Amino acid sequence: MKIAFIVSHFPVLSETFILNQIVGLLDRGYEVDIYADQVGDSYKIHPEVEKYRLLERTYYWPQIPNNLWWRLFKGMGLLLANGYKDLRLFMRSLNFTKYGKQAFSLYLLYTATPLLKKTYDIIHCQFGTQSFRGMAFRVMNSPGSKLIVAFRGYDLSEMLQRKGSRVYDELFQEGDCFLPNCDYLKQLVLKLGCSEQKVIVHRSGIDCRRFFFTPRHLPLDGRVRIVTIGRFVEKKGIEYGIRAFAKIAQVNQNIEYNIIGDGALRQKLQQLIEELNVSEKVKLLGWKHQEECIKILNDSHILIAVSVTGKDGDREGIPNVLKEAMAMGLPVISTFHAGIPELVEDGISGFLVSECDVDATAEKLGYLIEHPEVWSEMGRAGRAHVEKYFDTHALNNELVKIYQQLLSSEESQQLMQEYPVSQG
Repeated sequence: MKIAFIVSHFPVLSETFILNQIVGLLDRGYEVDIYADQVGDSYKIHPEVEKYRLLERTYYWPQIPNNLWWRLFKGMGLLLANGYKDLRLFMRSLNFTKYGKQAFSLYLLYTATPLLKKTYDIIHCQFGTQSFRGMAFRVMNSPGSKLIVAFRGYDLSEMLQRKGSRVYDELFQEGDCFLPNCDYLKQLVLKLGCSEQKVIVHRSGIDCRRFFFTPRHLPLDGRVRIVTIGRFVEKKGIEYGIRAFAKIAQVNQNIEYNIIGDGALRQKLQQLIEELNVSEKVKLLGWKHQEECIKILNDSHILIAVSVTGKDGDREGIPNVLKEAMAMGLPVISTFHAGIPELVEDGISGFLVSECDVDATAEKLGYLIEHPEVWSEMGRAGRAHVEKYFDTHALNNELVKIYQQLLSSEESQQLMQEYPVSQG
């Protein structure tokens, strides 16, 4: 089985859920190539990217200029440089009569360039936003390949707000299978008009063997270490975690807050930290690779991940960092947001609060700080839930079954009856 993963950027430190699938498929003996619009994080690369030599399996599409004349000029250059390698392929990409706008805009030409004579059984688009490239990729590959699209959050929120609710109409007709990563997103996909027979909830997993469970107890020095991991973007709600921590820091001096990540809001968050007079206790640590994150999580006691809906409509699916922290035994504080309640059982493995509610977040944080005796019990509940529903090895086995059934069945509509959705 030959599989093409279509992504926006590669490699990306924060997208370990995609890396886990790629590595899992390679370990099972399947051939995987990666197609990306742009190079991702080059300054800090996940060790498994190097271990599996994934950059050797990665192909980057040429950037498509917005200016039509420059697009045409550059497209002619691509034809001259690559056309001799597979002339029929490139001529097909310019079949305006058959492919209309996709050919006329040169989208097919720019998509065909890295493909050349490679063919695949499965085309797996990571995020709905990559599905348009995936449809063009299949045109340039073969009509016999199966097109699968994973939905993960912003592609069903911010994307719809920008492009409208009909943006995926053609995709739902052309695609073979759609994999929202939680029940919440499944309902959004169905609401947009996708056939239920094409939709399977396939959760994003973590490798539980890498995240060792450790019961949390109050350390001898009594210092409670709180942690957040995430991109510095609005939907991660990091501002509200900082504000809640600052309220608690007024009455409890023996606490610290480490925030791993980076992004467009870094300066704004640093300014907030200074305005709230918690610079000595709150540190922005920048990006860390997974092993560094694991070490910091292992030294921490409570995780805060209070996701919110962005002003642009952007929402999460289920943040992976919650799964990682819970697998390691940390009680968590998060929000009633998107698919998060499918992971965090309120009052059992952690606490859930309303979005943007600083007072409620501070209240739950204060409770956990004052009651370390509940940490261990919450941690065990979280670990059990993650092991049962979010282990990447079991989920990768499920993904292979989905692939195999799509390829073996003449009637993809039977997939839901043959392969019922796991609940959790």
